[in-house]
Amino acid sequence: MRTEMERSVYEISVADLQRVATEVLGRNLSDREIAVVGKSVGDYIDWFEAIETTINNHLSLQSPTPP
Repeated sequence: MRTEMERSVYEISVADLQRVATEVLGRNLSDREIAVVGKSVGDYIDWFEAIETTINNHLSLQSPTPP
């Protein structure tokens, strides 16, 4: 069982991968291709910048919440 700190807050689904593949390749990915793309897609996402931008856009104007 995952602790609160290990809980995922955002995921990319197979449907997301297939939607992009259909637009880019004109076809769905095979199971093998889904595994390959799914395993490495996170390597191409600047997670720090995405999280930082989200924090700045949604929380910078709010007063801090006590711990």
